[in-house]
Amino acid sequence: MKKILIANRGEIALRVIKTAKKMGIKTIAVYSEADRNSKHSRAADEAAFLGSSPSSESYLNIDKIIACAKERGADAIHPGYGFLSENATFARKVEENGMIFIGPSPYSITIMGSKLEAKAAVKNYNIPMVPGTDQPVTEINKAKEIASSIGYPILIKASAGGGGKGMRIVESEADFESQMSRAVSEAISAFGDGSVFIEKYITSPRHIEIQILADKHGNTIHLFERECSIQRRHQKVIEEAPSSILSPELRNEMGEAAIKVAKSCHYSGAGTVEFLVDESNNYYFLEMNTRLQVEHPVTEFITGIDLVEHQIRVARGEELSILQTDLKIKGHAIELRVYAEDPEKNFLPDIGELKQYEIPSGDGIRVDDGYEQGDEIPIYYDPMIAKLIAYGNDRHSAIANLKFAIDHYHISGVATTLKFGKFVCENKAFIDGQYDTHFINKYFSPEALIDENEEMAAAIAALKHYLEQQKKLKLIHHQNDNWLKRMKK
Repeated sequence: MKKILIANRGEIALRVIKTAKKMGIKTIAVYSEADRNSKHSRAADEAAFLGSSPSSESYLNIDKIIACAKERGADAIHPGYGFLSENATFARKVEENGMIFIGPSPYSITIMGSKLEAKAAVKNYNIPMVPGTDQPVTEINKAKEIASSIGYPILIKASAGGGGKGMRIVESEADFESQMSRAVSEAISAFGDGSVFIEKYITSPRHIEIQILADKHGNTIHLFERECSIQRRHQKVIEEAPSSILSPELRNEMGEAAIKVAKSCHYSGAGTVEFLVDESNNYYFLEMNTRLQVEHPVTEFITGIDLVEHQIRVARGEELSILQTDLKIKGHAIELRVYAEDPEKNFLPDIGELKQYEIPSGDGIRVDDGYEQGDEIPIYYDPMIAKLIAYGNDRHSAIANLKFAIDHYHISGVATTLKFGKFVCENKAFIDGQYDTHFINKYFSPEALIDENEEMAAAIAALKHYLEQQKKLKLIHHQNDNWLKRMKK
Protein backbone atom coordinates (compact mmCIF):
# COMPACT_ATOMS: atom_id res chain seq x y z
CA MET A 1 0.00 0.00 0.00
CA LYS A 2 1.78 3.11 -1.27
CA LYS A 3 -0.98 5.70 -1.70
CA ILE A 4 -4.29 6.20 0.13
CA LEU A 5 -7.16 8.41 -0.97
CA ILE A 6 -9.11 9.74 2.01
CA ALA A 7 -12.80 9.99 1.10
CA ASN A 8 -13.60 12.55 3.77
CA ARG A 9 -12.86 16.06 5.00
CA GLY A 10 -11.81 18.08 8.03
CA GLU A 11 -10.28 16.66 11.16
CA ILE A 12 -10.71 12.97 10.33
CA ALA A 13 -8.99 13.45 6.96
CA LEU A 14 -6.11 15.16 8.76
CA ARG A 15 -6.04 12.38 11.37
CA VAL A 16 -5.61 9.70 8.66
CA ILE A 17 -3.00 11.80 6.85
CA LYS A 18 -0.94 12.04 10.05
CA THR A 19 -0.72 8.27 10.54
CA ALA A 20 -0.20 7.55 6.83
CA LYS A 21 2.79 9.92 6.77
CA LYS A 22 4.19 8.20 9.85
CA MET A 23 3.92 4.89 7.98
CA GLY A 24 5.53 6.29 4.82
CA ILE A 25 2.33 6.12 2.79
CA LYS A 26 1.40 8.96 0.42
CA THR A 27 -2.05 10.51 0.69
CA ILE A 28 -4.64 12.05 -1.63
CA ALA A 29 -7.17 14.47 -0.18
CA VAL A 30 -10.47 15.23 -1.87
CA TYR A 31 -12.34 18.48 -1.44
CA SER A 32 -15.55 20.24 -2.42
CA GLU A 33 -16.01 23.86 -3.48
CA ALA A 34 -16.63 24.86 0.16
CA ASP A 35 -13.35 23.17 1.17
CA ARG A 36 -11.22 24.51 -1.68
CA ASN A 37 -8.77 26.20 0.72
CA SER A 38 -9.22 23.72 3.55
CA LYS A 39 -6.54 22.57 5.95
CA HIS A 40 -6.94 18.91 4.96
CA SER A 41 -6.58 19.60 1.23
CA ARG A 42 -3.25 21.33 1.88
CA ALA A 43 -1.90 18.70 4.25
CA ALA A 44 -2.03 15.73 1.85
CA ASP A 45 0.58 14.92 -0.79
CA GLU A 46 -2.04 15.47 -3.48
CA ALA A 47 -5.51 16.99 -3.59
CA ALA A 48 -8.38 16.35 -6.01
CA PHE A 49 -11.46 18.50 -6.56
CA LEU A 50 -14.71 16.56 -6.29
CA GLY A 51 -17.45 19.04 -7.09
CA SER A 52 -19.95 21.48 -5.63
CA SER A 53 -20.36 22.07 -1.91
CA PRO A 54 -23.43 19.88 -1.21
CA SER A 55 -22.22 16.47 -0.03
CA SER A 56 -24.42 14.71 -2.60
CA GLU A 57 -22.25 16.29 -5.31
CA SER A 58 -18.93 15.73 -3.58
CA TYR A 59 -18.25 13.57 -0.52
CA LEU A 60 -21.18 11.24 -1.24
CA ASN A 61 -20.50 10.89 -4.95
CA ILE A 62 -19.17 7.34 -5.21
CA ASP A 63 -18.31 7.45 -8.92
CA LYS A 64 -16.35 10.71 -8.64
CA ILE A 65 -14.37 9.48 -5.64
CA ILE A 66 -13.43 6.18 -7.29
CA ALA A 67 -12.53 7.98 -10.54
CA CYS A 68 -10.24 10.35 -8.58
CA ALA A 69 -8.59 7.41 -6.80
CA LYS A 70 -7.92 5.54 -10.06
CA GLU A 71 -6.64 8.63 -11.89
CA ARG A 72 -4.20 9.38 -9.08
CA GLY A 73 -2.99 5.80 -8.67
CA ALA A 74 -4.37 5.10 -5.19
CA ASP A 75 -3.96 1.58 -3.79
CA ALA A 76 -6.59 2.07 -1.11
CA ILE A 77 -9.39 4.31 0.12
CA HIS A 78 -9.98 5.28 3.75
CA PRO A 79 -13.57 6.44 4.32
CA GLY A 80 -13.09 8.09 7.74
CA TYR A 81 -16.44 8.29 9.53
CA GLY A 82 -19.76 9.64 8.30
CA PHE A 83 -20.41 10.16 4.57
CA LEU A 84 -19.67 6.80 2.84
CA SER A 85 -17.93 5.04 5.72
CA GLU A 86 -20.80 2.58 6.31
CA ASN A 87 -21.97 2.30 2.72
CA ALA A 88 -21.65 -1.31 1.55
CA THR A 89 -22.09 -0.32 -2.10
CA PHE A 90 -19.11 2.02 -1.86
CA ALA A 91 -16.94 -0.63 -0.19
CA ARG A 92 -17.88 -3.13 -2.87
CA LYS A 93 -17.14 -0.73 -5.74
CA VAL A 94 -13.75 0.14 -4.25
CA GLU A 95 -12.83 -3.56 -4.27
CA GLU A 96 -14.31 -4.13 -7.74
CA ASN A 97 -12.02 -1.37 -9.04
CA GLY A 98 -8.93 -3.13 -7.72
CA MET A 99 -8.36 -1.03 -4.59
CA ILE A 100 -8.41 -1.85 -0.89
CA PHE A 101 -11.26 -0.52 1.24
CA ILE A 102 -9.77 0.35 4.64
CA GLY A 103 -12.64 -0.99 6.67
CA PRO A 104 -14.73 -4.14 7.02
CA SER A 105 -16.13 -6.20 4.16
CA PRO A 106 -19.33 -5.17 2.35
CA TYR A 107 -20.96 -8.20 3.97
CA SER A 108 -20.17 -7.00 7.52
CA ILE A 109 -21.33 -3.46 6.71
CA THR A 110 -24.62 -4.78 5.29
CA ILE A 111 -25.38 -7.01 8.27
CA MET A 112 -24.55 -4.43 10.93
CA GLY A 113 -26.04 -1.57 8.91
CA SER A 114 -29.51 -2.92 9.60
CA LYS A 115 -30.42 -3.01 13.27
CA LEU A 116 -32.78 -5.91 12.62
CA GLU A 117 -30.21 -7.96 10.69
CA ALA A 118 -27.63 -7.18 13.37
CA LYS A 119 -29.94 -8.55 16.06
CA ALA A 120 -30.55 -11.67 13.99
CA ALA A 121 -26.79 -12.17 13.51
CA VAL A 122 -25.99 -12.07 17.24
CA LYS A 123 -29.09 -13.97 18.36
CA ASN A 124 -27.28 -17.30 18.72
CA TYR A 125 -24.37 -15.86 20.73
CA ASN A 126 -26.30 -15.48 23.98
CA ILE A 127 -25.80 -11.71 24.08
CA PRO A 128 -28.40 -9.76 26.10
CA MET A 129 -30.71 -7.62 23.96
CA VAL A 130 -33.40 -5.10 24.83
CA PRO A 131 -36.84 -6.76 24.63
CA GLY A 132 -38.51 -5.90 21.32
CA THR A 133 -39.29 -6.93 17.77
CA ASP A 134 -36.85 -8.79 15.56
CA GLN A 135 -38.77 -7.99 12.35
CA PRO A 136 -39.76 -4.68 10.74
CA VAL A 137 -43.14 -3.33 11.79
CA THR A 138 -45.40 -1.37 9.45
CA GLU A 139 -49.00 -2.11 10.47
CA ILE A 140 -50.22 0.28 13.18
CA ASN A 141 -52.59 -2.05 15.05
CA LYS A 142 -50.05 -4.89 15.10
CA ALA A 143 -47.41 -2.45 16.30
CA LYS A 144 -49.73 -1.27 19.08
CA GLU A 145 -50.22 -4.85 20.27
CA ILE A 146 -46.46 -5.41 20.37
CA ALA A 147 -45.91 -2.16 22.29
CA SER A 148 -48.56 -3.12 24.85
CA SER A 149 -47.02 -6.57 25.33
CA ILE A 150 -43.55 -5.04 25.89
CA GLY A 151 -44.93 -2.33 28.19
CA TYR A 152 -44.58 1.44 27.96
CA PRO A 153 -42.45 3.44 27.64
CA ILE A 154 -41.20 2.03 24.33
CA LEU A 155 -38.80 3.22 21.66
CA ILE A 156 -39.58 3.28 17.93
CA LYS A 157 -36.37 3.16 15.89
CA ALA A 158 -35.59 3.27 12.19
CA SER A 159 -34.06 -0.02 11.09
CA ALA A 160 -31.51 1.80 8.92
CA GLY A 161 -31.11 4.59 11.46
CA GLY A 162 -28.20 6.38 12.98
CA GLY A 163 -27.34 9.71 14.60
CA GLY A 164 -30.65 9.80 16.49
CA LYS A 165 -32.76 10.07 13.30
CA GLY A 166 -35.97 8.09 12.95
CA MET A 167 -36.17 7.57 16.71
CA ARG A 168 -39.19 8.29 18.93
CA ILE A 169 -39.85 7.66 22.62
CA VAL A 170 -43.50 6.77 23.28
CA GLU A 171 -44.74 7.15 26.85
CA SER A 172 -48.30 5.87 26.36
CA GLU A 173 -50.64 4.21 23.87
CA ALA A 174 -52.39 7.55 23.24
CA ASP A 175 -49.20 8.91 21.64
CA PHE A 176 -48.30 5.80 19.68
CA GLU A 177 -49.84 6.47 16.26
CA SER A 178 -48.54 10.02 15.90
CA GLN A 179 -45.04 9.09 17.06
CA MET A 180 -44.83 6.06 14.79
CA SER A 181 -45.90 8.15 11.79
CA ARG A 182 -43.18 10.68 12.58
CA ALA A 183 -40.53 7.99 13.00
CA VAL A 184 -41.45 6.35 9.67
CA SER A 185 -41.53 9.70 7.86
CA GLU A 186 -38.15 10.76 9.27
CA ALA A 187 -36.62 7.36 8.43
CA ILE A 188 -37.78 7.60 4.81
CA SER A 189 -36.44 11.15 4.55
CA ALA A 190 -33.05 10.36 6.12
CA PHE A 191 -32.36 6.83 4.87
CA GLY A 192 -34.85 6.07 2.10
CA ASP A 193 -36.10 3.18 4.25
CA GLY A 194 -39.21 3.53 6.40
CA SER A 195 -38.95 0.20 8.22
CA VAL A 196 -38.94 0.53 11.99
CA PHE A 197 -38.78 -1.73 15.00
CA ILE A 198 -40.01 -1.45 18.56
CA GLU A 199 -38.12 -2.11 21.76
CA LYS A 200 -38.44 -1.46 25.47
CA TYR A 201 -37.21 1.98 26.46
CA ILE A 202 -34.57 1.84 29.20
CA THR A 203 -35.49 4.83 31.36
CA SER A 204 -32.09 5.75 32.86
CA PRO A 205 -29.53 4.25 30.51
CA ARG A 206 -25.79 4.65 30.27
CA HIS A 207 -24.39 4.49 26.75
CA ILE A 208 -21.29 2.28 26.83
CA GLU A 209 -19.40 1.20 23.73
CA ILE A 210 -16.58 -1.29 23.28
CA GLN A 211 -13.77 -0.70 20.79
CA ILE A 212 -12.73 -3.81 18.88
CA LEU A 213 -9.96 -4.67 16.44
CA ALA A 214 -10.09 -7.75 14.21
CA ASP A 215 -7.82 -9.03 11.46
CA LYS A 216 -8.59 -11.26 8.47
CA HIS A 217 -7.04 -14.29 10.16
CA GLY A 218 -9.68 -14.82 12.84
CA ASN A 219 -8.05 -12.76 15.63
CA THR A 220 -10.26 -10.29 17.49
CA ILE A 221 -9.52 -8.20 20.58
CA HIS A 222 -11.31 -5.45 22.49
CA LEU A 223 -9.67 -2.23 23.65
CA PHE A 224 -11.99 -1.60 26.61
CA GLU A 225 -14.92 0.78 26.76
CA ARG A 226 -15.92 4.36 26.24
CA GLU A 227 -18.72 6.09 28.13
CA CYS A 228 -20.83 8.23 25.76
CA SER A 229 -23.80 9.25 27.91
CA ILE A 230 -23.57 13.05 27.60
CA GLN A 231 -25.75 13.57 24.53
CA ARG A 232 -28.05 16.07 22.86
CA ARG A 233 -30.66 14.89 20.34
CA HIS A 234 -29.36 11.32 20.85
CA GLN A 235 -25.93 12.44 19.58
CA LYS A 236 -22.77 12.42 21.67
CA VAL A 237 -21.07 15.57 22.94
CA ILE A 238 -18.68 14.25 25.62
CA GLU A 239 -17.05 10.81 25.81
CA GLU A 240 -14.63 9.31 28.30
CA ALA A 241 -12.58 6.18 28.82
CA PRO A 242 -12.81 4.16 30.91
CA SER A 243 -16.38 4.36 32.27
CA SER A 244 -16.82 5.19 35.94
CA ILE A 245 -19.40 2.42 36.50
CA LEU A 246 -17.82 -0.73 35.06
CA SER A 247 -16.16 -3.20 37.39
CA PRO A 248 -13.24 -5.24 35.99
CA GLU A 249 -15.56 -8.26 35.79
CA LEU A 250 -18.31 -6.40 33.91
CA ARG A 251 -15.72 -4.79 31.62
CA ASN A 252 -14.34 -8.21 30.69
CA GLU A 253 -17.84 -9.66 30.20
CA MET A 254 -18.92 -6.81 27.90
CA GLY A 255 -15.61 -6.99 26.04
CA GLU A 256 -16.14 -10.69 25.34
CA ALA A 257 -19.71 -9.95 24.20
CA ALA A 258 -18.37 -7.31 21.78
CA ILE A 259 -15.90 -9.83 20.34
CA LYS A 260 -18.77 -12.28 19.76
CA VAL A 261 -20.74 -9.56 17.93
CA ALA A 262 -17.72 -8.95 15.67
CA LYS A 263 -17.34 -12.66 14.98
CA SER A 264 -21.06 -12.98 14.16
CA CYS A 265 -20.54 -10.92 10.99
CA HIS A 266 -16.94 -12.04 10.21
CA TYR A 267 -15.68 -8.55 11.03
CA SER A 268 -12.23 -7.19 10.22
CA GLY A 269 -10.75 -3.79 11.01
CA ALA A 270 -11.66 -1.29 13.72
CA GLY A 271 -15.26 -1.21 14.90
CA THR A 272 -17.40 -0.35 17.88
CA VAL A 273 -20.08 -2.40 19.60
CA GLU A 274 -22.58 -0.26 21.48
CA PHE A 275 -24.54 -1.24 24.57
CA LEU A 276 -27.09 0.29 26.90
CA VAL A 277 -26.51 -0.29 30.62
CA ASP A 278 -29.43 0.12 33.02
CA GLU A 279 -29.51 1.24 36.67
CA SER A 280 -28.76 -2.30 37.84
CA ASN A 281 -25.74 -2.63 35.52
CA ASN A 282 -27.55 -5.00 33.19
CA TYR A 283 -26.26 -4.46 29.65
CA TYR A 284 -28.04 -4.83 26.30
CA PHE A 285 -26.66 -4.96 22.76
CA LEU A 286 -27.64 -1.84 20.82
CA GLU A 287 -25.77 -1.84 17.49
CA MET A 288 -22.36 -2.06 15.86
CA ASN A 289 -20.69 0.86 14.08
CA THR A 290 -18.57 -0.54 11.26
CA ARG A 291 -16.03 2.28 11.13
CA LEU A 292 -13.69 4.41 13.16
CA GLN A 293 -15.60 6.41 15.77
CA VAL A 294 -15.36 10.17 16.32
CA GLU A 295 -14.34 9.46 19.92
CA HIS A 296 -11.50 7.03 19.13
CA PRO A 297 -8.80 9.37 20.62
CA VAL A 298 -9.83 8.60 24.20
CA THR A 299 -9.14 4.92 23.55
CA GLU A 300 -5.80 5.78 21.97
CA PHE A 301 -4.85 7.75 25.09
CA ILE A 302 -5.61 4.97 27.59
CA THR A 303 -4.11 2.13 25.51
CA GLY A 304 -1.28 3.80 23.60
CA ILE A 305 -2.61 2.19 20.39
CA ASP A 306 -2.84 4.08 17.08
CA LEU A 307 -6.18 2.79 15.77
CA VAL A 308 -5.73 4.23 12.28
CA GLU A 309 -2.40 2.46 11.93
CA HIS A 310 -4.01 -0.85 12.85
CA GLN A 311 -6.86 -0.22 10.41
CA ILE A 312 -4.29 0.16 7.65
CA ARG A 313 -2.27 -2.89 8.74
CA VAL A 314 -5.38 -5.09 8.87
CA ALA A 315 -6.47 -3.84 5.44
CA ARG A 316 -3.03 -4.84 4.09
CA GLY A 317 -3.69 -8.38 5.32
CA GLU A 318 -1.41 -8.32 8.36
CA GLU A 319 -2.20 -10.22 11.55
CA LEU A 320 -2.84 -8.25 14.71
CA SER A 321 0.41 -7.65 16.56
CA ILE A 322 -1.42 -7.23 19.90
CA LEU A 323 -2.83 -9.91 22.18
CA GLN A 324 -5.69 -9.26 24.59
CA THR A 325 -3.33 -9.94 27.48
CA ASP A 326 -1.01 -7.17 26.24
CA LEU A 327 -3.61 -4.50 26.85
CA LYS A 328 -3.92 -2.52 30.09
CA ILE A 329 -5.85 0.63 30.91
CA LYS A 330 -3.49 3.50 31.67
CA GLY A 331 -5.05 6.63 33.13
CA HIS A 332 -8.21 8.37 32.01
CA ALA A 333 -9.21 10.44 28.97
CA ILE A 334 -12.18 12.70 28.19
CA GLU A 335 -13.21 14.17 24.84
CA LEU A 336 -15.35 17.24 24.21
CA ARG A 337 -16.73 17.67 20.71
CA VAL A 338 -16.31 21.36 19.96
CA TYR A 339 -19.32 22.05 17.76
CA ALA A 340 -20.30 25.31 16.09
CA GLU A 341 -23.55 25.17 18.02
CA ASP A 342 -25.24 27.45 20.52
CA PRO A 343 -26.08 25.58 23.75
CA GLU A 344 -28.13 28.60 24.85
CA LYS A 345 -30.42 28.03 21.85
CA ASN A 346 -31.01 24.28 22.17
CA PHE A 347 -27.67 23.52 20.46
CA LEU A 348 -28.72 25.05 17.16
CA PRO A 349 -25.89 24.96 14.58
CA ASP A 350 -24.06 28.22 13.91
CA ILE A 351 -22.12 29.26 10.83
CA GLY A 352 -19.71 32.05 10.07
CA GLU A 353 -16.06 33.02 10.15
CA LEU A 354 -13.65 31.90 12.86
CA LYS A 355 -12.51 35.43 13.69
CA GLN A 356 -10.36 34.14 16.55
CA TYR A 357 -9.11 30.57 16.75
CA GLU A 358 -6.42 29.68 19.28
CA ILE A 359 -6.05 26.10 20.50
CA PRO A 360 -4.74 25.01 23.91
CA SER A 361 -1.59 22.98 24.42
CA GLY A 362 0.16 21.16 27.23
CA ASP A 363 0.80 17.72 28.67
CA GLY A 364 -2.16 15.40 28.15
CA ILE A 365 -3.99 17.79 25.80
CA ARG A 366 -4.80 16.84 22.22
CA VAL A 367 -6.77 18.82 19.65
CA ASP A 368 -7.95 17.10 16.47
CA ASP A 369 -9.32 19.85 14.24
CA GLY A 370 -9.82 20.80 10.63
CA TYR A 371 -9.96 24.59 10.77
CA GLU A 372 -7.75 27.64 11.20
CA GLN A 373 -8.35 31.27 12.12
CA GLY A 374 -10.17 33.03 9.29
CA ASP A 375 -11.83 29.86 7.98
CA GLU A 376 -15.58 29.73 7.40
CA ILE A 377 -17.77 27.11 9.06
CA PRO A 378 -19.88 25.94 6.09
CA ILE A 379 -23.58 25.17 6.25
CA TYR A 380 -23.27 21.96 4.21
CA TYR A 381 -21.64 19.60 6.70
CA ASP A 382 -21.60 18.51 10.32
CA PRO A 383 -20.86 21.59 12.50
CA MET A 384 -18.00 20.00 14.45
CA ILE A 385 -14.97 22.30 14.57
CA ALA A 386 -12.67 20.06 16.60
CA LYS A 387 -12.29 17.37 19.22
CA LEU A 388 -10.66 18.47 22.46
CA ILE A 389 -9.19 15.54 24.37
CA ALA A 390 -7.65 15.69 27.84
CA TYR A 391 -5.72 12.94 29.63
CA GLY A 392 -4.80 12.42 33.27
CA ASN A 393 -3.49 9.72 35.56
CA ASP A 394 -7.02 9.36 36.95
CA ARG A 395 -10.51 10.68 36.21
CA HIS A 396 -10.19 13.64 38.58
CA SER A 397 -7.01 14.89 36.92
CA ALA A 398 -8.47 14.31 33.42
CA ILE A 399 -11.46 16.51 34.30
CA ALA A 400 -9.13 19.19 35.68
CA ASN A 401 -7.01 19.05 32.53
CA LEU A 402 -10.08 19.36 30.31
CA LYS A 403 -11.23 22.43 32.26
CA PHE A 404 -7.77 23.98 31.82
CA ALA A 405 -7.85 23.21 28.09
CA ILE A 406 -11.34 24.73 27.69
CA ASP A 407 -10.20 27.92 29.44
CA HIS A 408 -7.30 28.21 26.97
CA TYR A 409 -9.31 27.44 23.82
CA HIS A 410 -10.29 30.79 22.29
CA ILE A 411 -12.90 30.92 19.53
CA SER A 412 -14.93 33.90 18.35
CA GLY A 413 -17.16 34.46 15.36
CA VAL A 414 -19.42 31.46 16.00
CA ALA A 415 -21.10 30.02 19.07
CA THR A 416 -19.50 26.79 20.37
CA THR A 417 -20.00 24.03 22.92
CA LEU A 418 -16.90 25.05 24.92
CA LYS A 419 -18.91 26.69 27.71
CA PHE A 420 -21.19 23.66 27.85
CA GLY A 421 -18.12 21.46 28.28
CA LYS A 422 -16.99 23.62 31.21
CA PHE A 423 -20.47 23.35 32.73
CA VAL A 424 -20.33 19.54 32.53
CA CYS A 425 -16.87 19.42 34.11
CA GLU A 426 -18.15 21.43 37.08
CA ASN A 427 -21.42 19.52 37.52
CA LYS A 428 -21.56 17.32 40.62
CA ALA A 429 -23.37 14.43 38.90
CA PHE A 430 -20.65 14.27 36.25
CA ILE A 431 -17.80 14.68 38.74
CA ASP A 432 -19.27 11.83 40.82
CA GLY A 433 -19.81 9.69 37.71
CA GLN A 434 -23.52 9.44 38.53
CA TYR A 435 -25.15 10.49 35.27
CA ASP A 436 -27.00 8.96 32.32
CA THR A 437 -28.14 9.88 28.80
CA HIS A 438 -30.70 12.31 30.27
CA PHE A 439 -27.96 14.52 31.72
CA ILE A 440 -28.92 17.61 29.67
CA ASN A 441 -32.62 17.36 30.54
CA LYS A 442 -31.87 16.81 34.20
CA TYR A 443 -29.12 19.33 34.87
CA PHE A 444 -28.65 21.78 32.04
CA SER A 445 -30.41 25.03 31.20
CA PRO A 446 -29.16 27.93 29.06
CA GLU A 447 -29.06 30.16 32.13
CA ALA A 448 -26.32 27.94 33.54
CA LEU A 449 -23.92 29.32 30.94
CA ILE A 450 -24.38 32.97 31.87
CA ASP A 451 -21.04 34.31 33.08
CA GLU A 452 -21.61 36.72 35.98
CA ASN A 453 -18.39 38.59 35.18
CA GLU A 454 -19.39 38.99 31.55
CA GLU A 455 -22.87 40.07 32.66
CA MET A 456 -21.40 42.69 35.01
CA ALA A 457 -19.03 43.97 32.29
CA ALA A 458 -21.96 44.30 29.88
CA ALA A 459 -23.99 46.15 32.51
CA ILE A 460 -21.12 48.58 33.20
CA ALA A 461 -20.65 49.19 29.47
CA ALA A 462 -24.38 49.83 29.07
CA LEU A 463 -24.40 52.25 32.00
CA LYS A 464 -21.39 54.11 30.61
CA HIS A 465 -23.08 54.40 27.23
CA TYR A 466 -26.29 55.63 28.90
CA LEU A 467 -24.47 58.35 30.87
CA GLU A 468 -22.60 59.53 27.77
CA GLN A 469 -25.87 59.76 25.89
CA GLN A 470 -27.42 61.69 28.78
CA LYS A 471 -24.63 64.28 28.60
CA LYS A 472 -25.27 64.78 24.90
CA LEU A 473 -29.01 65.03 25.45
CA LYS A 474 -28.55 67.60 28.23
CA LEU A 475 -26.38 69.73 25.95
CA ILE A 476 -29.00 69.68 23.23
CA HIS A 477 -31.66 70.45 25.83
CA HIS A 478 -29.82 73.62 26.95
CA GLN A 479 -29.35 74.74 23.36
CA ASN A 480 -33.03 74.29 22.75
CA ASP A 481 -33.76 76.39 25.83
CA ASN A 482 -31.65 79.27 24.45
CA TRP A 483 -33.35 78.95 21.08
CA LEU A 484 -36.74 79.14 22.76
CA LYS A 485 -35.68 82.19 24.75
CA ARG A 486 -34.55 83.95 21.58
CA MET A 487 -37.84 83.13 19.93
CA LYS A 488 -39.75 84.67 22.84
CA LYS A 489 -37.81 87.92 22.41
